[in-house]
Amino acid sequence: MIKKILYMIPAVFVLMLGNLTNAFAQESNVEMADALRADGKIYVVVLVVMIVFTFLTIYLVLTDRQVKKLEKDVKSLGDNK
Repeated sequence: MIKKILYMIPAVFVLMLGNLTNAFAQESNVEMADALRADGKIYVVVLVVMIVFTFLTIYLVLTDRQVKKLEKDVKSLGDNK
């Protein structure tokens, strides 16, 4: 299960990047977005979002492993009685 999730992460990034290029191709009337895009800072924002998403995913995977281990330990303690 975890391996499947880890294999899906690059695909998610590719999809996010594809959506990002589509967003740049469209006209926008948002002044803040136009200013960020003009200064090249929008890429910093996207990078930060991707980093946060990556660390959240890693945190969830590690937490899932710990919970599975605890469930296994609880189950083995219950079987020993």
